[in-house]
Amino acid sequence: MKKIVFAIMASVVLIGSAVSCKEAAKKAEEAAEATESALDEAGENLKEAGDNLKEAGEQALDKAKEAGDNMMEAGEKAVDSLKAAGEAAMDKAAEMGGEAKEAVKESADDAKKAINEAAKKVEEATDDH
Repeated sequence: MKKIVFAIMASVVLIGSAVSCKEAAKKAEEAAEATESALDEAGENLKEAGDNLKEAGEQALDKAKEAGDNMMEAGEKAVDSLKAAGEAAMDKAAEMGGEAKEAVKESADDAKKAINEAAKKVEEATDDH
């Protein structure tokens, strides 16, 4: 009878262990599924974050390019304005130079006339004496 009691007790312990092992295996499988699901979700979140970062980078690059284009256009306009102002200044200087040259020529001509007249008067004055 003792042997039967020990056999029954051993069976109960074995059955309890087997049930516990099945439950542990089932829980481990559930944990593995939960982990897999969490990893999938984390992967999707990382992909979405990567896509958002890529989009933000592209937008920043577009804005920088646009700003560079605007700066280039403004620089070209400034160069054109400076060129036009320089050409106008050169034209005005040439005009003033021509006027100055003409004025000097007129002054030289007037001085020659005055000297010739003075020389003529001196000659006349010396001829009279």
